[in-house]
Amino acid sequence: MAAPAQDRVGVLAVDDQSIFLDVAREVVAATPGFCWVGGANSGEEALDAVTELEPELVLMDVRMPGMDGIETAHRICERHPEVVVVLISIEESPAIAPAIEASGAATLVRKQEFSPAMLRRLWLTYKKPEG
Repeated sequence: MAAPAQDRVGVLAVDDQSIFLDVAREVVAATPGFCWVGGANSGEEALDAVTELEPELVLMDVRMPGMDGIETAHRICERHPEVVVVLISIEESPAIAPAIEASGAATLVRKQEFSPAMLRRLWLTYKKPEG
């Protein structure tokens, strides 16, 4: 028997800037139907956090030292295909579009536009079918 559907979407944010992790936590807390499961400061931490915390949605900064967001998204999508990974960045460069698609991430959004409405829209657009 399948587990009952969760009534809230678990969100993990990954960013080497603690200020964005704070903003992401506040946006998630302000969005009905979503809950904060944690934050990570690097790609390496993110891989462990996804396994341990089992989020449904991961918000991943593109530019981080060490393993960047695109490589981390690729590894998460390979190991956890049920997880929706959304890349986030201050800039929106058309040059990285092919890399984003190859990573398996759902899309790229600008940090400046991140809000409860955007969080809901991202989930409704990209959530994986149950089954």
